[in-house]
Amino acid sequence: MKKMKKLLAAALSLAMLAGLCACGGTTETEAPASEAPVSEAPVSEAPQTDTPETEAPAALSGTVNTDGSTSMADVMAAFQESFGDIQPDVTVNYSGTGSGSGITNVLAGTVDIGLSSRALTDEEKAEGAVENIVALDGVAIVVNPENTVTNLTLEQIAQIYTGEITNWSELGGADAPIAVIGRDAASGTRGAFEEIVGVEDACVYTNEYESTGEVIGSVAGNPNAIGYASLSAVDDSVVAVQVNGVAPSEATVADGTYAIQRPFVMVTVEGTELSEAAQAFLDWAMSADAADEVEAAGCVSPNA
Repeated sequence: MKKMKKLLAAALSLAMLAGLCACGGTTETEAPASEAPVSEAPVSEAPQTDTPETEAPAALSGTVNTDGSTSMADVMAAFQESFGDIQPDVTVNYSGTGSGSGITNVLAGTVDIGLSSRALTDEEKAEGAVENIVALDGVAIVVNPENTVTNLTLEQIAQIYTGEITNWSELGGADAPIAVIGRDAASGTRGAFEEIVGVEDACVYTNEYESTGEVIGSVAGNPNAIGYASLSAVDDSVVAVQVNGVAPSEATVADGTYAIQRPFVMVTVEGTELSEAAQAFLDWAMSADAADEVEAAGCVSPNA
């Protein structure tokens, strides 16, 4: 009996000890529900992107000197005004001395950009001249408003300028001698006209002038005169005749149906670095951003 009591007491002690261990384990491994740590999810932020709507060009200052074609006067005036709005501290100077002079001067380093109203020759390119086409222009054949001849073929134009046809009556007009008006030898307009018509170094001129304005003025003042001028410079004082049945216009220059057309070129020099201002002006003039100015001057933009 005494032995049974001892065994019962021992079993009771073991049960109490097991209970205490179990309670101790719970205390160490489980935190009360009210004190459980709160886990906060990280806040995700939208990625930042560097895509501003329109970045203003870096402000520049300085002077850009250009020189050359008188036919590009209207285009250059439009360029000067609009680029001045973009870069008010950059001054773009323009001097109209003729395409040949502009090419010579840029190659000599006396101006930043030369201006030519004809394509560069292989010889000029060999000297380092680089052709940057900013516009396309038609060369209009102009007569006095009193003249009844309104349409000429390329062949007839060539015959007039080489002296084979000397009287308007041969073309259905009045019985009057033709006064053949043209530009001086340095003119890009003359170079383009003579090359396209096929009369290089074969023209017989009554008078030669240094500027487009002088040609138009001479034709406007002489009922028997014929001349050639940039389409963008033609006004109501003269009449631009059809060539091969096609009237000169921006549309017919753009689609290639008007035969007598040429490029307007900004000439730089290979291997010569432009100033920041000059490079910015050239880049802008060659971009679609300048297309409106080209068209406002009566030409066609190749970069639109």
